[in-house]
Amino acid sequence: MESWSLALGQQYSSLGSQPLLCGSIPGLVPKQLRFCRNYIEIMPSVAEGVKLGIQECQHQFRGRRWNCTTIDDSLAIFGPVLDKATRESAFVHAIASAGVAFAVTRSCAEGTSTICGCDSHHKGPPGDGWKWGGCSEDADFGVLVSREFADARENRPDARSAMNRHNNEAGRTTILDHMHLKCKCHGLSGSCEVKTCWWAQPDFRAIGDYLKDKYDSASEMVVEKHRESRGWVETLRAKYALFKPPTERDLVYYENSPNFCEPNPETGSFGTRDRTCNVTSHGIDGCDLLCCGRGHNTRTEKRKEKCHCIFHWCCYVSCQECTRVYDVHTCK
Repeated sequence: MESWSLALGQQYSSLGSQPLLCGSIPGLVPKQLRFCRNYIEIMPSVAEGVKLGIQECQHQFRGRRWNCTTIDDSLAIFGPVLDKATRESAFVHAIASAGVAFAVTRSCAEGTSTICGCDSHHKGPPGDGWKWGGCSEDADFGVLVSREFADARENRPDARSAMNRHNNEAGRTTILDHMHLKCKCHGLSGSCEVKTCWWAQPDFRAIGDYLKDKYDSASEMVVEKHRESRGWVETLRAKYALFKPPTERDLVYYENSPNFCEPNPETGSFGTRDRTCNVTSHGIDGCDLLCCGRGHNTRTEKRKEKCHCIFHWCCYVSCQECTRVYDVHTCK
């Protein structure tokens, strides 16, 4: 995952010469470097997509023992956590690959690149009461870019590359599966005499929610070795034959996760001490589970908030400022 560090750098604050820009991105393998130089104008969108994936990861895991923490000034931005073939690694690969596909697709629809644009291939006949219009987002192109860039470093004949390729594709497939028709009405006084529709991506939060569900139901695999003409090759097989085998839309892993309760430099765990917990929750974000049985501390915190708001005709809202006291619970 070293190449995902491009999302945290400053390479795109001011575009310099092409070789200098691509050469300044740490962790790129030669195929990714060639891709960067050949498609330099979409690389800011690739970086934006990685950043989008990281932000969504941090949102989805905000109440978990592992909360998708990143490390500044490190080539491996998640630390050693992703060295293992765990559920967490599966989710990060899926959400980052989905983020790249999403951001590139959106950028093309906005007209920021000369090598891509709106999708005119998947329109088909219009439905009753509407016609095609607007700019249909070309998710196929975004998925292609994500596949070419993210999978470029996953060409080894080992189990980890097979796992990463599978989870990368699961993330990208989520974008295609969630494309939907978006429509706009045209007419006098808000009537819908004419309705135009186009294909659009969902909010990325919907992608994150879906992949988080896939994380919770991820399939555990076992590694098998067999000989081919190119030598020994590792593949993955579902560990439990009684369960339905994973599809291309499921996430897969083959190593167990640490419990993330205590700091451990070897696993990349930061522990959960001083993390805010929910004292009323019985879930993983609750103080019992998040604090790993160590208990929690409680302090009071004063916050200034708007209150007693009144709408005035026409048209503004006036509010008072109130100080409210909250209990804040943190893990011991």
